[in-house]
Amino acid sequence: MLDVLAEMRIQGLGVIDDATLALHAGLTVVTGETGAGKTMVVTGLHLLGGGRADASRVRSGAQRAVVEGRFQTTIDSPAAKVAGDAGAEPDDDGSLIAVRTVTADGRSRAHLGGRSVPNAVLSELAEQVLAVHGQNDQLRLLRSGEQRAVLDRFAGEPVLHVLADYQRVRAEWAEAVRELTERTERSRELAREAELLRHGLAEIEAVAPESGEDVALVDEARRLADVDQLREIATAAHLALTGAADGDPDAPGAIGLVGEARRRLSGAEDPALRELEPRVAEAVAVLADVGGELGGYLDRLDADPARLEQVLARQAELKQLTKKYAADVDGVLAWADEARSRLSGMDTSEEALAALAARRDELAVELAEHAVVVSAARKEAAVGLSAAVSEELDGLAMPQARLEVVVEPKEADAGDPNALPVQGRTLHAGPDGVDEVELQLIAHSGAPALPIHKGASGGELSRVMLALEVVLADADTVPTLVFDEVDAGVGGRAAVEIGRRLARLARTHQVVVVTHLPQVAAYADRHLVVDKGAADGGLTRSDVRVVADERRVVELARMLAGMDSTETGRAHAEELLDTATAYKLAQARFRRRGKAAPKKRERSGN
Repeated sequence: MLDVLAEMRIQGLGVIDDATLALHAGLTVVTGETGAGKTMVVTGLHLLGGGRADASRVRSGAQRAVVEGRFQTTIDSPAAKVAGDAGAEPDDDGSLIAVRTVTADGRSRAHLGGRSVPNAVLSELAEQVLAVHGQNDQLRLLRSGEQRAVLDRFAGEPVLHVLADYQRVRAEWAEAVRELTERTERSRELAREAELLRHGLAEIEAVAPESGEDVALVDEARRLADVDQLREIATAAHLALTGAADGDPDAPGAIGLVGEARRRLSGAEDPALRELEPRVAEAVAVLADVGGELGGYLDRLDADPARLEQVLARQAELKQLTKKYAADVDGVLAWADEARSRLSGMDTSEEALAALAARRDELAVELAEHAVVVSAARKEAAVGLSAAVSEELDGLAMPQARLEVVVEPKEADAGDPNALPVQGRTLHAGPDGVDEVELQLIAHSGAPALPIHKGASGGELSRVMLALEVVLADADTVPTLVFDEVDAGVGGRAAVEIGRRLARLARTHQVVVVTHLPQVAAYADRHLVVDKGAADGGLTRSDVRVVADERRVVELARMLAGMDSTETGRAHAEELLDTATAYKLAQARFRRRGKAAPKKRERSGN
């Protein structure tokens, strides 16, 4: 299922006070009289997609303009990932609510999934969901790198596969270039740093500290320095446990007293007293163990001035290290490990630099080979894309127009760090190859080929975009396409062809079209009309409503030069609807059979 914009609500924007647009997953058309506010629908979509906020668009007398969109998304879609990264939460039905607010003084706020987010988040969301194509607003087509991306999407696997190989080798080559440049430019600095590291390692290795040694030495030094006090404490404790050494009955030890208690309890006639004897026996055993350990401690506790001097000297050695390298010995050892690691990557010898340069050159040759393959695949795809789009333009009131997709190598500038020798030329090896891709339009026979933004009018540019979208329908990942006045300056048979192409595009995408042509509107799956209501306090108020059945016939008749009140106009409108319905049914039948519907080659006319 596609991610689609299911509903959009507009409040306080231009002539629209408060309107809700329920959009179809297929083709939705928006019509209405001039000045009714159709363009506010596209303006609202721009705002929802993170476009520039313009305070002049806020309805006169309103404090703010608010545009709210409800997107139906799938859990693993790119749009859902953008929302998740921003901390946005979907509604209970799984839909995602985006809100853009613009105040009368020009301040703007954005919300997504109930969370306040930077406006850039809505822009990122729009890149995954919305593509707006209107006169003077062909943002995707004119964006840097987008024309190359258009060609690559059309080419598909033949380009993407070899491009992936190019990008893999380029990453290795760029890293080799970076490392060689850094080592060469910083050779003196690195040499000084390496010398300091080697000196520090030599100093640490000469002392040879062991993990936790500083802590152990502190404990040992304290015992050696306080030997007299420790002997006094241990002797007193030992005497309290064992009693006087001469067995003086007036100075019994704890062991003797508890032993006497045990003997008395064991000889008692009362079973309750005898039951206490084992517990007292345990106490005697514990006291005897402690007494024995205290005796051993006293035997070992001899004053050793020589050892104390050794400990203090060792502590001084370790302190010299901890002053320079870390707070403790374990930190010093960690510094040494890191220093060894850094030294291993700081070889600035001529041999190391020569080896790295050889590796760079070897990768450059391999990268150039991949670049040539990518360029060849693009040039082959460019021929097919040019032919396919030119064929579509023939039916879009541009019968003599041709699109040329030009693939040229991009020369490297002086000092370009990504300069790459390719077949005798020095080219810029960017992340997407060495090619510059430009879409050029030959507007009519004898006209020069010009970049499309220079060689096409606003309406023609919209039709070029429509032709591209039809050709790229299966490869385009943006689910919702919006066309504003794509039919400008078109009528008759060409208008019908535009309607058919939009209907075909709506099989794989959600398509929203603002149009003034009944031949286009007749192909809609849902028809929205922007109505200009009565003035309220001198301000025009417009609303948006869904029309179907008889009301749709009336709207189409109105679009037919204001013929809504005549039988002829209604008959013509019904004929348009019948023709469009028959075309869509025929397309659906062929699709169910797994075939493509036949395309009629008809010349455009008026």
